[in-house]
Amino acid sequence: MVTDADAHLLLVGMMGAGKSTVGRIVAERLGRPYRDSDAMVEEATGRSVPELFAAEGEAAFRAAESQALRTAVSPPPAVISVAGGAVLDPANRVLLAESGTVVWLRAEPSTLAARVGDGTGRPLLAPDPTAALIELDAVRRPLYAEVADEVVDVDGLEAAQVAEVVLFVAAVAR
Repeated sequence: MVTDADAHLLLVGMMGAGKSTVGRIVAERLGRPYRDSDAMVEEATGRSVPELFAAEGEAAFRAAESQALRTAVSPPPAVISVAGGAVLDPANRVLLAESGTVVWLRAEPSTLAARVGDGTGRPLLAPDPTAALIELDAVRRPLYAEVADEVVDVDGLEAAQVAEVVLFVAAVAR
């Protein structure tokens, strides 16, 4: 954990946990820039995530995801929504730990499934989003736990409520 008040605030968690929505709220409240590593992948490649997966495969997406994370953690300090699978790469986990306070937005697979619906635009969820989320959660949960300085359980909470908790735990972590 980086305790410098000027360090990044990084939100990690599964797709559907609310990283993008909560990240924007938190960034606005802190008066900091907001960065979304998935959006940065799309901007850098000129393709949506599903297009990149279809054209070049998951390995190419993961490489672009890692590059986006390296770019996202550059100055100035920001609130960063980290792509859900970025924790799969050990180098990314080290980078997260060195870059600021990491807050895991933790959700049960049932919550995630309700939020992502039929999984449109999320290639890893086809053909059964609920089953895929359960499998992904089993793999990623220990990795999120490894990098997290703080954990916020988001089940049953609205984005504004989650943002308030994130702001509180981030302040305590510093």
